[in-house]
Amino acid sequence: DYSVKLIERNQQRAAELAEKLQHTIVFYGDASDQELLAEEHIDQVDLFIAVTNDDEANIMSAMLAKRMGAKKVMVLIQRRAYVDLVQGSVIDIAISPQQATISALLSHVRKADIVGVSSLRRGVAEAIEAVAHGDESTSRVVGRSIDEIKLPPGTIIGAVVRGNDVMIANNNLRIEQGDHVIMFLTDKKFISDVERLFQPSPFFL
Repeated sequence: DYSVKLIERNQQRAAELAEKLQHTIVFYGDASDQELLAEEHIDQVDLFIAVTNDDEANIMSAMLAKRMGAKKVMVLIQRRAYVDLVQGSVIDIAISPQQATISALLSHVRKADIVGVSSLRRGVAEAIEAVAHGDESTSRVVGRSIDEIKLPPGTIIGAVVRGNDVMIANNNLRIEQGDHVIMFLTDKKFISDVERLFQPSPFFL
């Protein structure tokens, strides 16, 4: 199970979102408000995502959330130069919208059933969405819990999409046929290993 909380600094927009998003708790406030983050138990959050149009606000709120205990933080950064600046900081993932075209092209040249790819940190790292196929006898991932999957070095499973459900990854989560698995790779040289991992084989034992 998971819960989604959204912080919107525009009061009217917050009210509109609260009506439309039935399964999301919407707050009117500032995501860089330390008291608000503390009240909402930011230290228990698995993933904090900052996606406003203000790069500085995104970076500051994400850094604050991370330092207050959020397990992972992701930011949307309009200026690509900022992506390099936050590299190596407490921010786990920084994405630039300019990378969207690159990501779309990459998804067509990857092997296995890779349906989405995002180039991160100016192409050094990637986020990959792969579909799990096969069964326990033909797949290295289907029927296995995340802690049983032999992931390449620097690879993290962030979430699993099953139908309309999005599940934050944990060691006990078991992968099923048809699941969309969202992974983050800190080193692109292991992409081929991830592709092989998700390729079902009639000879796999």
